[in-house]
Amino acid sequence: MIPVEANISLHVEDTGGNGKPVFFVHGWPLDLKMFEYQFITLKENGYRCIGLDLRGFGMSAKPWQDYNYDVFADDIQKVMNELKLEQKFAIVGFSMGGGIVMHYVAKYYPNTLSHVVFMGAAAPSLTKRDGYPHGQDRAFCDQIITRLMQNRPKMISDFGNMLFHNPESQGPEMANWLFAQSMAAAPYATLTSAKSLRDEDLRNDMQMISDRNLPVAVFHGLHDKVCPFDLAKVMNNGIEGSKLVQFNESGHALNIEEKEKTNEELMKFIT
Repeated sequence: MIPVEANISLHVEDTGGNGKPVFFVHGWPLDLKMFEYQFITLKENGYRCIGLDLRGFGMSAKPWQDYNYDVFADDIQKVMNELKLEQKFAIVGFSMGGGIVMHYVAKYYPNTLSHVVFMGAAAPSLTKRDGYPHGQDRAFCDQIITRLMQNRPKMISDFGNMLFHNPESQGPEMANWLFAQSMAAAPYATLTSAKSLRDEDLRNDMQMISDRNLPVAVFHGLHDKVCPFDLAKVMNNGIEGSKLVQFNESGHALNIEEKEKTNEELMKFIT
C-alpha cells in the first residue's frame, strides 16, 4: 500500500525485475486484476509490470469524496514519486483509465515516460457534447447512474455483458470473475466515477499530448459497445503521429477477448 493522503493508501502490485516498467491503469468499475493476462505474459518476456487499484476500487482505500480525473491523476503521480522509476516507462490506460492517463500525461508529463497506450479508452470524451458528435449520448451514463441507485448488482451484471463482442465465448466463469472485481468497488466510488465518465472533457489534454510528440498507440475493439470505435478515430486523428491498432474480434475488453494480440501489439509498440 502506498499512502497518497492522510488515511488514504492505494494498493499497488509490482512484478519487480530490471526490465522496462509498464504501468497499468484499470477501467470502471474494475481493478488492476483485469490485467492478469498482460502481467503474466509481459513479466515472462522481461518487462516489469506495475498496476494500482484506483481509490475507491479493488483493495485501495475507499473515501467518501474525490472521484474525478484530477484527483486520480494526482494519485498516480504520488505513486510514481514513491516508486522512483529512474528508467523509461510506458503507461497503459483502459476505458476510464484511458481518460485518467490522458489527463495524467497532460498534467504531469514525466520526463521518463516513453510510450502511452490508450486501450478501449473513454477519451477524449465518452459522451457527445457541443462540437463533439462522438461517443455515447449523455442518457447512456444517466441510465447507468440511475440503475446504480436502484440495483447496483443487476446494473453491474448487465454492464459486464457489454464488455465482449461474443460473451458466450468467454463463459460464465469470466463474467463471474469480472463481476466480483466490480462489486468489490465502493458503491459511492462506482456512482461518482460514473458521473466523471459522463462529464469529463479531455480535448485540451489530447491536444497537449499531441503537441509533445510522444509515441502513442490507440488499441480499440471494433465492436465496442461501451466506448464506441469512433472514439479511437478521434484520438488517432487528434494525436499527431499516433498509431491505431484495430481489434476486429473484440468488444470493449479487448485485452481479454484478444489477449494474445493485445500482448503482442503492446510489446511490439513499447519496445
